[in-house]
Amino acid sequence: MFLTFQLRTWGTPLGPKRCRHQATIYLETSMDRDRVKGMADQAKGAAKEDAGKVTGDTKLKVEGKLDKAKGMAESAVGGAKDKMRELRDRK
Repeated sequence: MFLTFQLRTWGTPLGPKRCRHQATIYLETSMDRDRVKGMADQAKGAAKEDAGKVTGDTKLKVEGKLDKAKGMAESAVGGAKDKMRELRDRK
């Protein structure tokens, strides 16, 4: 994800008449795709598990638990990748 910030040196409050100087700053927030996918799988699993509890469907409940476990594993892998990237960039 990139955030953009533009600096204008002069103009009106409604908008710049003419922009003399513009600076664009990109801030990168790094989160591994595995971590994001893991969080999504955990949420999906929790929804399935709750739906299984409400309907009394044990198969859906078990699928939800498996999705949650899969999500936790993917999130752990993503967290390890993030930590390795952080250690690499520190040096």
